[in-house]
Formats: sequence, structure tokens, C-alpha cells
Amino acid sequence: MSTCVFIQIRCRPGTTYRVAEEIALREIHSELYSTSGDFDLLMKLYIPKNEDVGVYINDHLLDIDGIERSLTTMTFKVF
Repeated sequence: MSTCVFIQIRCRPGTTYRVAEEIALREIHSELYSTSGDFDLLMKLYIPKNEDVGVYINDHLLDIDGIERSLTTMTFKVF
């Protein structure tokens, strides 16, 4: 079973839409939203079975130019 995580992404000023486009092109997300507040984007992502969550996020997301910071929330049980 895959692991569902939510990732909040803060982008450098003026790069949010370019970052979102790059994420969309990679087709790694389930859902991607622009948000207000401390972070610019909110992404729902399913980590493939047997993948290390941190390594997967680092290798597939955090190399995108314009990402300044991220906050990952792990999930457990779905109700």
C-alpha cells in the first residue's frame, strides 16, 4: 500500500506558478493547490510502496528550482 503525504511548499517570490507547472509535468502528485498563508502550494502525494519517503521527496520534488522550503505531513488511517 502506498503512503499518502501532504507537502506544503514555499516558493521564492515570483516562482510559484513555474514551480507548480514543473510539478504538474512530473506527474507525481495526486492533487496540487495554490494556497494562502505561510506556504504557496499544497500537494497531496502517494509515495510508492517500498520507497523511503524522504528520499522519494528529495529525488522527485525538492530539486525543482524555486522551491525555498517544504513541510511534509505524514498520514496514517483514512476515515
